Amino acid sequence: MKSCYKIISRRGTEMTAGQKKDMVRIAVAAMIMIGTGAADFTLVWNIALYAAAYFIVGYDILLKAWEGLKNGNGLDECVLMVIATLGAWGLAFYEDDGYTEAVAVMLFYQTGEWFQRYAVNKSRRNITELMDINAAYANVERADGTLEKVAPDEVEVGTIIVVRAGEKIPVDGVVISGKSSLDTAALTGESMPREVTDGDTVLSGCINLNGVLRLQTAKAFEDSTAARIMELIEEAGARKSRSEQFITRFARVYTPTVVGLAVALAFLPSLFGLITTGDANWHIWIYRALTFLVISCPCALVISVPLSFFAAIGSAGRAGILIKGSNYVEQLAHTGTVVFDKTGTLTKGTFEVVAVHPVAREIPDSLKGEGSLEDRLLHLAAHVESFSTHPIAESLRRAYQAEGDGCAVTGGEEVAGMGIRAIVNGDTVCVGNAAFMEAIGTEAKHCDRNGTIIHVAVNGVYAGHIIISDVLKPHAKDAIRALHAAGVRKLVMLTGDGQEAGDKVGTELGLDEVYGDLLPADKVQRAEELLIETKRHGKSLVFVGDGLNDAPVLARADVGVAMGAMGSDAAIEAADVVLMDDDPLKLAVAMTIAGKCMVIVMENIYMAIGIKVLFLILGAVGIANMWFAIFADVGVMVIAVLNAMRALFAGGKVKAA
Repeated sequence: MKSCYKIISRRGTEMTAGQKKDMVRIAVAAMIMIGTGAADFTLVWNIALYAAAYFIVGYDILLKAWEGLKNGNGLDECVLMVIATLGAWGLAFYEDDGYTEAVAVMLFYQTGEWFQRYAVNKSRRNITELMDINAAYANVERADGTLEKVAPDEVEVGTIIVVRAGEKIPVDGVVISGKSSLDTAALTGESMPREVTDGDTVLSGCINLNGVLRLQTAKAFEDSTAARIMELIEEAGARKSRSEQFITRFARVYTPTVVGLAVALAFLPSLFGLITTGDANWHIWIYRALTFLVISCPCALVISVPLSFFAAIGSAGRAGILIKGSNYVEQLAHTGTVVFDKTGTLTKGTFEVVAVHPVAREIPDSLKGEGSLEDRLLHLAAHVESFSTHPIAESLRRAYQAEGDGCAVTGGEEVAGMGIRAIVNGDTVCVGNAAFMEAIGTEAKHCDRNGTIIHVAVNGVYAGHIIISDVLKPHAKDAIRALHAAGVRKLVMLTGDGQEAGDKVGTELGLDEVYGDLLPADKVQRAEELLIETKRHGKSLVFVGDGLNDAPVLARADVGVAMGAMGSDAAIEAADVVLMDDDPLKLAVAMTIAGKCMVIVMENIYMAIGIKVLFLILGAVGIANMWFAIFADVGVMVIAVLNAMRALFAGGKVKAA
C-alpha cells in the first residue's frame, strides 16, 4: 500500500516548510472544532464551521484519494480515511449529532501523519549527518599560488588542491607535499588517525587533523570514495528484504479484504435484522463499519519496516560497514556458515620476519659486532637481499633497516629458483632455500616453525635461518570468537596455500574446517557444497574475501563480504557488504546490527498486526468506537516508528579482546 505522502526525502531537515504549513492547518482546524463545540451556534453555523475545519485539515487527503481512484491506483489509506470520515459525516447528518467526531477522525489522522513525517525525516537527517562525508568545498590552487574555493564537483582530475587542518578531503588524490594525520572514522569507523606524507593516496571524506596537505586529485568528484559510498547508501533501499516484500504482498491482500469485511459489516447484520425483527439499525452497523475502516489502515507496517532496515544500514555505515541493501541485512541476521579466504582476509597478505635462528659458532669474526646474534644474521641476509625485488627480500629489508652501516656489499648474483649470493666485507654469503644450501655443499637445519624458511651460509658454512610468514591480522582471533559467540554454526577457511600451512592458521584461530591447495575453481566448488549444506539448515552462507580475486565466490554466496582497503573500487563493486578498514571483526559488528534490526522488525510486525486484529474485532462487536480506532491507526504507527528508530543505535557493542 502506498502512503499518501513521500515518506523520506533525500535530505531530511528539522522541519520543512510543508511541515510548518501542515502544523498551522492542524492548529487552526483544532481551534475551530473546539470553539464550535464549546459555543452555542445555530445548526447551520455548526455545520458550516465543522465543515470548514474538516476541509482545512483534510483537503489534501480528499484530493489524493480522488487522484488515486481516478488513476486506477486502487484502495490506499487515503481512500480508506475519506470513506470513513465522509461516512461519519453522513451519520452525523442522520442523527443530527457527532459532527465533532467526524472532524476529529481527520484531525487526529493528520496529526499522526504529521508526526510520522517529522519522525521519519528526522531519522533520515540523523543518518545523513552521520554519513555526511562529502566536503562542502575544495581549495583549488591557481597558477599564481592563490587559493580559490570551488564546489567539489567542479574539480577536474589532476588539479592541485590544498587541504588545511580541520577540513575534509573533497576528492580522492595523492599527497604531493605536506605531512599530516587523517581522521578516517567516517569511512572506517575507527578513531585511530592515519599518518600520511608525500606520495600517499588519500580518500575523500577523511578529515585533515593537522598540517597542510597539497594534493593532486586522482578522480572526479562523482567517482570519489565519499560520493560513491553516499550513492550506494542512497540506493540500498532499492534492494528489499523478504520482510519488506512480505509487507507489500500483505497490503495487496489485506486492503481489499478489510474493505470487503467493512461492507459486509455495514449491510449484512442490518439486512438480517430487517428480515428477522424488522429493525435494521443501519446507523449502528454503518458506524461500526466506518470504525473498522479507520482501524484497518496499515500505516505502522508500511512505514516502520523499511525505516528499520534503513536505520540499520545507517548504523552500519557509522561503523565503517557498507551494506548495499536491506536484503543483505536480513541474510546477515540468519548466517549459519561463514567462509573466509586466508591471504588478505584473515592474514595481512604481506610477509614479515617472525623468527631468526642463528648458529652462533658459524658466524665469522669479520661479521661479528655489536648486537645480538639474531640481529647480525638478519643484517647479513638483508644486505644480500638488497639486490632482489622479491617480496621476501622486501620483508628482510623492512626487518633490518640499517643498511647504511658501512658494510661493503658487492657481486650480487641471483641463482634462479634458489636464492642470492653476494660478497659482504670480503665474505661470501648465500641466502636462499634448502636446495641452495645443498648446492653449495652445506646442510640446512630443519625448523618446525610455520612459514617460509630462508637459510644463510657464510663462506660455505651454515650460519642459521630466518622464518618469514604472512601474519594474522590484529583482530582475526577476536573476529572468530565473536562470530562463534553470535551463533554462527560453522567457520571455514578456503586457501590456495598448502593444507599444512592452512591447518596451522586454522588451529591458531579456532576455525571449524580448513581446505587448502585450492585453485579458484576449487574454491567455487567447495563454496557450492557448503552452501547446499547451509541451506538445509535454513541459514545463509557468508563469504569473506579481499575483493576482485575472490569475485566468483563472492557472487555465489548469499552475502559476499569484501575487505574494502579503505574504499577500493574493485571491492565496493564486487561485494554485497564492504568492510571499509579491512578489519574482520567488523563482520561480527555487521551481524550484531542485522540481528537487532530483525528483532525490531518482527516486534513491529507482531505489534501492529496483533493490535489491529484486536481492535478490528472490538470495532466489529461495537466495543471500540472511533476514538479507539484513531489510537489503533495513529498511535500504533507512532509507536512503531519510534521503535524502528532504535536500529540507528544497534551497533558498537562488539569489541576486540
